[in-house]
Amino acid sequence: MLTKNDTNIFQKTRLKLVIIVIALLIGAATVIYSNILVSKLSEIERQRIALYARGLRFMIDSESDDNKVFIQEEIIDANKTIPVILTDGQENVQDSKNIPFPKNIAESKKLELLKRELAIMKEQHNPILVDYGPNKNYIFYKDSALLSQLRYYPYVQLTVIACFSLMAYFAFSYSRKAEQNRVWVGLAKETAHQLGTPLSSLMAWYEYLKASPNFQNEPIVEELGKDVRRLEIITERFSNIGSVPTLKDENILRVTENAISYLQNRVSKKVAFSVKAEFPSDTPAKVNIPLFEWVIENICKNAIDAMDGKGSIDVRLSFAGKNKNNVAIDIKDTGKGIPKSKLNDVFLPGYTTKKRGWGLGLALAKRIIENYHQGRLYVKWSELGKGTMFRVMLNR
Repeated sequence: MLTKNDTNIFQKTRLKLVIIVIALLIGAATVIYSNILVSKLSEIERQRIALYARGLRFMIDSESDDNKVFIQEEIIDANKTIPVILTDGQENVQDSKNIPFPKNIAESKKLELLKRELAIMKEQHNPILVDYGPNKNYIFYKDSALLSQLRYYPYVQLTVIACFSLMAYFAFSYSRKAEQNRVWVGLAKETAHQLGTPLSSLMAWYEYLKASPNFQNEPIVEELGKDVRRLEIITERFSNIGSVPTLKDENILRVTENAISYLQNRVSKKVAFSVKAEFPSDTPAKVNIPLFEWVIENICKNAIDAMDGKGSIDVRLSFAGKNKNNVAIDIKDTGKGIPKSKLNDVFLPGYTTKKRGWGLGLALAKRIIENYHQGRLYVKWSELGKGTMFRVMLNR
């Protein structure tokens, strides 16, 4: 059964495919139509050269000067676009037309240029024989500049369209991302505002219970104080969304252990946690503690849900990068695992496999790490029925 998120992804994918298919059809139609025009123009040029060859033959054979003048003006001189080379029977160049030469070019250089042009003409078209008596001549020709441009026009056009399409896509993506960011910021700040009033009331009740003789030395009061302070931190987190957080060099092992310790006391006892570091215990990393703890909590809570409240979560900290200038935090669970087809979807806002989930936890975690900490958050490993490992990369 498809979830709402799967349906949305399917619809977006189908829309993209429709757009791609339409673009391909337009591109194919452009290329086909241009090729038809090229074929027609090529045939016209072939006929003109054939007429050009007959005109030369007529001028050689005819004794009437009047007819020669007409042929020269109306056929020979009328060709101002199609490059032509006239050779003898051994393909030695005799004359040329419509082939541009540099100024003050030497005869030897001119002959070399004509030979190169002749080789090009041989590849494009078969020569036309002009024979008179025992003598034979050949007319070689190639496509006019207009025809050559027309051959490549559809590809140039498609390239320009593709460039504009890419620009439009990136502009649209940027606009959509900016709009999503505004929604994130607005939602976060409104949540912080809404939490403010009940939080103030809870803080007052906590102080009242703490001062009351009836609740002296009660562990529950101390735990209540921890939760109230936690709510303060959460409110601060929401307030900081949209603002540039301050990153400081913090003891990354201690910060991670504190986040796990708080969470461990508030989840099922059937979930076992372990935190180990493969570097010195005082190793620093640049983090904003409230936001980083939020990331750890979100990843671990998703892991607990994937394990149905029973299993183990192992957190390993190590150096990463060629010069050990990064810290990697690997969070591995023994949950259900993620299908390969969904590995790129788990960080999308709204993606969730829970009936009552919002699908914002991992999306928010990725935003915090990559946008605010300039790090990386990704799925390093996952296998169905065995578990998943997320990796957080931070700068030292």
